[in-house]
Amino acid sequence: MPKIRVLMVCMGNICRSPMAHGVFAERIREAGLEHAVEVDSAGTHSYHVGEPPDRRAQATARARGYELSGQRARRLVEDDFRDFDYVLVMDDENLRNARALQPTDGTARLHRFLEFAGSRPEREVPDPYYGGSQGFATVMDLVEEAATGFLSHLRQRHGL
Repeated sequence: MPKIRVLMVCMGNICRSPMAHGVFAERIREAGLEHAVEVDSAGTHSYHVGEPPDRRAQATARARGYELSGQRARRLVEDDFRDFDYVLVMDDENLRNARALQPTDGTARLHRFLEFAGSRPEREVPDPYYGGSQGFATVMDLVEEAATGFLSHLRQRHGL
Protein backbone atom coordinates (compact mmCIF):
# COMPACT_ATOMS: atom_id res chain seq x y z
CA MET A 1 0.00 0.00 0.00
CA PRO A 2 1.49 3.39 -0.95
CA LYS A 3 2.20 5.87 1.80
CA ILE A 4 -0.18 8.72 2.50
CA ARG A 5 1.85 11.82 1.66
CA VAL A 6 1.24 15.09 3.54
CA LEU A 7 2.71 18.50 2.69
CA MET A 8 2.66 21.40 5.17
CA VAL A 9 2.74 24.84 3.51
CA CYS A 10 3.39 28.39 4.69
CA MET A 11 4.91 31.43 3.01
CA GLY A 12 8.68 31.00 3.30
CA ASN A 13 8.94 27.46 4.69
CA ILE A 14 11.13 28.50 7.62
CA CYS A 15 8.67 28.98 10.52
CA ARG A 16 5.16 27.58 10.52
CA SER A 17 5.34 24.75 7.99
CA PRO A 18 8.64 23.35 9.34
CA MET A 19 7.16 23.40 12.83
CA ALA A 20 4.03 21.61 11.58
CA HIS A 21 6.24 19.19 9.61
CA GLY A 22 8.34 18.39 12.69
CA VAL A 23 5.37 17.97 15.01
CA PHE A 24 3.42 15.81 12.57
CA ALA A 25 6.50 13.65 11.86
CA GLU A 26 6.73 12.99 15.59
CA ARG A 27 3.01 12.16 15.80
CA ILE A 28 3.53 9.65 12.96
CA ARG A 29 6.52 8.12 14.76
CA GLU A 30 4.71 7.93 18.10
CA ALA A 31 1.81 6.13 16.41
CA GLY A 32 4.15 3.68 14.67
CA LEU A 33 2.86 4.78 11.28
CA GLU A 34 6.13 5.63 9.50
CA HIS A 35 5.36 2.80 7.06
CA ALA A 36 2.00 4.38 6.16
CA VAL A 37 2.40 8.18 6.33
CA GLU A 38 5.13 10.64 5.41
CA VAL A 39 5.34 14.41 5.73
CA ASP A 40 7.26 17.23 4.07
CA SER A 41 6.92 21.01 3.93
CA ALA A 42 7.19 23.83 1.41
CA GLY A 43 6.58 27.55 1.01
CA THR A 44 4.52 29.50 -1.47
CA HIS A 45 7.42 31.95 -1.94
CA SER A 46 11.09 31.33 -2.68
CA TYR A 47 12.55 33.78 -0.16
CA HIS A 48 14.46 31.15 1.83
CA VAL A 49 14.96 28.16 -0.51
CA GLY A 50 17.73 25.91 0.80
CA GLU A 51 17.82 27.49 4.25
CA PRO A 52 17.16 25.66 7.53
CA PRO A 53 14.17 26.64 9.66
CA ASP A 54 14.34 29.95 11.54
CA ARG A 55 16.47 29.63 14.68
CA ARG A 56 13.51 30.72 16.84
CA ALA A 57 11.31 28.01 15.30
CA GLN A 58 14.04 25.46 15.96
CA ALA A 59 14.51 26.60 19.56
CA THR A 60 10.77 26.51 20.28
CA ALA A 61 10.46 23.08 18.70
CA ARG A 62 13.52 21.70 20.49
CA ALA A 63 12.16 22.91 23.84
CA ARG A 64 9.11 20.68 23.22
CA GLY A 65 11.07 17.68 21.96
CA TYR A 66 10.96 18.19 18.18
CA GLU A 67 14.00 18.43 15.92
CA LEU A 68 13.81 20.62 12.80
CA SER A 69 17.49 21.15 11.96
CA GLY A 70 17.54 18.63 9.10
CA GLN A 71 14.82 20.42 7.15
CA ARG A 72 15.55 22.81 4.28
CA ALA A 73 13.15 25.31 2.75
CA ARG A 74 11.76 24.65 -0.69
CA ARG A 75 9.07 26.19 -2.82
CA LEU A 76 5.65 24.66 -3.50
CA VAL A 77 5.43 23.44 -7.11
CA GLU A 78 2.63 22.11 -9.33
CA ASP A 79 3.90 18.53 -9.03
CA ASP A 80 3.29 18.65 -5.28
CA PHE A 81 -0.44 18.50 -6.04
CA ARG A 82 0.16 15.29 -7.98
CA ASP A 83 2.70 13.76 -5.60
CA PHE A 84 1.01 14.44 -2.25
CA ASP A 85 -2.36 13.31 -0.96
CA TYR A 86 -2.85 16.33 1.31
CA VAL A 87 -1.58 19.90 1.06
CA LEU A 88 -2.20 21.65 4.38
CA VAL A 89 -1.75 25.43 4.42
CA MET A 90 -1.26 27.67 7.42
CA ASP A 91 -3.42 30.67 6.43
CA ASP A 92 -5.82 32.11 3.87
CA GLU A 93 -3.10 33.86 1.85
CA ASN A 94 -1.25 30.58 1.44
CA LEU A 95 -4.55 28.91 0.55
CA ARG A 96 -5.09 31.43 -2.26
CA ASN A 97 -1.50 31.05 -3.47
CA ALA A 98 -1.74 27.25 -3.40
CA ARG A 99 -5.07 27.25 -5.26
CA ALA A 100 -3.55 29.49 -7.95
CA LEU A 101 -0.74 26.98 -8.44
CA GLN A 102 -2.88 23.83 -8.23
CA PRO A 103 -3.07 22.13 -11.65
CA THR A 104 -6.34 20.74 -12.96
CA ASP A 105 -4.95 17.19 -12.77
CA GLY A 106 -3.75 17.66 -9.19
CA THR A 107 -5.31 15.13 -6.82
CA ALA A 108 -4.12 16.45 -3.45
CA ARG A 109 -6.77 17.50 -0.96
CA LEU A 110 -6.14 21.14 -0.06
CA HIS A 111 -7.08 22.30 3.47
CA ARG A 112 -6.21 24.86 6.11
CA PHE A 113 -4.24 22.94 8.74
CA LEU A 114 -6.32 24.37 11.57
CA GLU A 115 -9.44 22.70 10.17
CA PHE A 116 -8.13 19.71 12.14
CA ALA A 117 -7.51 21.56 15.42
CA GLY A 118 -10.74 20.53 17.11
CA SER A 119 -12.81 23.30 18.62
CA ARG A 120 -10.20 26.05 18.47
CA PRO A 121 -11.66 29.34 17.22
CA GLU A 122 -8.57 30.20 15.15
CA ARG A 123 -8.75 29.52 11.40
CA GLU A 124 -5.18 30.52 10.58
CA VAL A 125 -1.77 29.82 12.05
CA PRO A 126 -0.31 33.33 12.51
CA ASP A 127 3.07 34.14 11.03
CA PRO A 128 5.52 34.61 13.95
CA TYR A 129 8.46 35.78 11.81
CA TYR A 130 8.38 39.47 12.76
CA GLY A 131 7.36 38.94 16.38
CA GLY A 132 8.97 37.66 19.54
CA SER A 133 9.32 34.22 21.06
CA GLN A 134 5.70 34.16 22.28
CA GLY A 135 4.53 34.09 18.66
CA PHE A 136 6.51 30.90 18.07
CA ALA A 137 5.06 29.35 21.24
CA THR A 138 1.55 30.19 20.02
CA VAL A 139 2.29 28.62 16.64
CA MET A 140 3.58 25.51 18.39
CA ASP A 141 0.40 25.25 20.48
CA LEU A 142 -1.72 25.47 17.33
CA VAL A 143 0.28 23.02 15.23
CA GLU A 144 0.47 20.47 18.05
CA GLU A 145 -3.30 20.44 18.33
CA ALA A 146 -3.85 20.36 14.56
CA ALA A 147 -1.28 17.57 14.11
CA THR A 148 -3.08 15.42 16.65
CA GLY A 149 -6.42 16.13 15.01
CA PHE A 150 -5.11 15.48 11.52
CA LEU A 151 -3.65 12.14 12.56
CA SER A 152 -7.08 11.21 13.94
CA HIS A 153 -8.60 12.27 10.61
CA LEU A 154 -6.17 10.03 8.68
CA ARG A 155 -6.89 7.10 10.96
CA GLN A 156 -10.64 7.46 10.43
CA ARG A 157 -10.54 8.19 6.71
CA HIS A 158 -7.83 5.69 5.75
CA GLY A 159 -8.30 3.02 8.41
CA LEU A 160 -4.85 3.42 9.93
